[in-house]
Amino acid sequence: MAKRLVLFNHKGGVSKTTTVYNLGWMLAEQGHRVLLVDADPQCNLTSLILGDDFDAYYLDDATRLQNIRDGVAPAFTGKPTPIQPVTCRSPARQPRVHLLAGHATLSEYDASLTFAQTSNALATLQNLPGAFHELIRQVEEANLIDYTIIDLNPGLSAINQNLFLNSDFFLIPTNPDPFSIMALQTLESIFPRWANWKIGNEAAFQESAYPLRQGLPKFAGTVIQRFNVRKGRAAAPYRDNIAEIKTVTQNRLYPALRNAGLTLPDIEYPEALRNDGFCLEEIPDFGALLPRSHESGVPVFALRDNELGATGIVLANTIDKRNQIRDQYTTVAETLQDLTG
Repeated sequence: MAKRLVLFNHKGGVSKTTTVYNLGWMLAEQGHRVLLVDADPQCNLTSLILGDDFDAYYLDDATRLQNIRDGVAPAFTGKPTPIQPVTCRSPARQPRVHLLAGHATLSEYDASLTFAQTSNALATLQNLPGAFHELIRQVEEANLIDYTIIDLNPGLSAINQNLFLNSDFFLIPTNPDPFSIMALQTLESIFPRWANWKIGNEAAFQESAYPLRQGLPKFAGTVIQRFNVRKGRAAAPYRDNIAEIKTVTQNRLYPALRNAGLTLPDIEYPEALRNDGFCLEEIPDFGALLPRSHESGVPVFALRDNELGATGIVLANTIDKRNQIRDQYTTVAETLQDLTG
């Protein structure tokens, strides 16, 4: 069975999509078959992977229905056909990555799902809460997936709640600013509330055609991103916020998650991770590497030397930065494999 990881933070601009893309690609480099699920109606993850083929994908009869929205449509539109796996697209340079494409109107299903999740006595709505899990499960089986990583938008929607609760682990991307700290503090109550819903309703949907995935997702840590570096460490304006993010996570968020059943046993977290505020890595801003990454259709760390667009000492510095980011994503991938194992 594939291990399913969801990335979520209801604050925007924290590089969720970038992390999904880079982490998924790194796991694939390490030999795993990876499914990336784009559940954000902005479809940024889909755009990253499809590149210039993005528009054509949603117009071509062969591919326009191969996405998350149309995949669950049989349940949400009452069609007399079962959910079936959609066909996934892979990047040219990483065939072990598989994309379950997003859709710009996915949020149209949110109202129906909200009603279904609060009116579980209605037989006509029994199949909606498990529909996304069923689609992803079938795509995982069809592609022999080892790891699934789900990209959500920043909202507190029923779809986000559903995909969060139908995962095995969750990772919180964040960046070092005061609003991220506030967001972490509100997650102390949001995640336990979502967990309580599943505890109270899981049994009600077990007899439906599409049951919920059993159990609660477990906290895998945070990744702190998007800051500038001076003399080998985060620049002064960011350091205090980085420290506070770790303190809030360790002293407030983690205890709230543990009380709600949303963590592994304490002993299963590496001591170094616990002592560093459950932060898997501090990943600085990609800078000039990011547009090069988009041009080449690969993550920053997968750029070849001749794709870096620099020469001389600038090239040497750019190679160093690319290699540093590679090492950091390697660490994140390896730590997650240890936790999920």
